[in-house]
Amino acid sequence: MQTVRSYSGYKGDERPVSFRFGGRQLQVRTIVRSWYDPDRLCFLVEADDRKSYLLLHNVSSDVWEVTPAVDHGSSEG
Repeated sequence: MQTVRSYSGYKGDERPVSFRFGGRQLQVRTIVRSWYDPDRLCFLVEADDRKSYLLLHNVSSDVWEVTPAVDHGSSEG
């Protein structure tokens, strides 16, 4: 289980503000995109390590899933 701290407004867990990943505590710098699936709130975020992550909140079980986002737009070399 991943630890995600979120801003809770009138709707409850409205948006993530920080999370743990790979043993590190990361702050959300920017929410790039957010959307709803039938059972989840989904957030594509940029963290303070300048990497993108996908944060998925299963509303019925109140469990968060955190995964690195795949960046198809960058090239190295």
